[in-house]
Amino acid sequence: MTKADFLDHTLPHQGIIFKVVNIYADHKEDKEDLLQEIWLQLWLSFPRFRFQSKVSTWMYQVALNTALTYSRKSATRNKHLRNVATAPPAEDNESGQREQEQLLWAMIRSLPKSEKAVILLYIEGISYREISEITGDSENNVGVKLNRIRQKLKDQITRTKIQQ
Repeated sequence: MTKADFLDHTLPHQGIIFKVVNIYADHKEDKEDLLQEIWLQLWLSFPRFRFQSKVSTWMYQVALNTALTYSRKSATRNKHLRNVATAPPAEDNESGQREQEQLLWAMIRSLPKSEKAVILLYIEGISYREISEITGDSENNVGVKLNRIRQKLKDQITRTKIQQ
């Protein structure tokens, strides 16, 4: 496979990488490092990709596995968690909605790493079947995890509203 083949298959789906980077890295430098590491891992694994699944599914698998590994390494280096970075930009400029979106992204960032992966894929509209392929969980387990994650986020939102 050539560089052109790699780019032809991955560039149309590069948004996947940015979404994973934004959910797993908080600071600009960390995002740049993780972005570079994901692209490297995609490049290294591309010759083994057999097109038995969608390119986007394969990219999510590589990106999420790389992000999880990167997070573990980063956590080892930095025992103290950093402050939550700003959420992905809101398309609507109303400050109230933007604040709610930032709060939701902050809550998602506070989830355990495996839950971040599942909820990110769900938010992206990925089917339970594809999430199952990407994470290695059964479809039923994906559904159970999503219900628990959504309930956890609802509970956090409720607690936040009560505190305000």
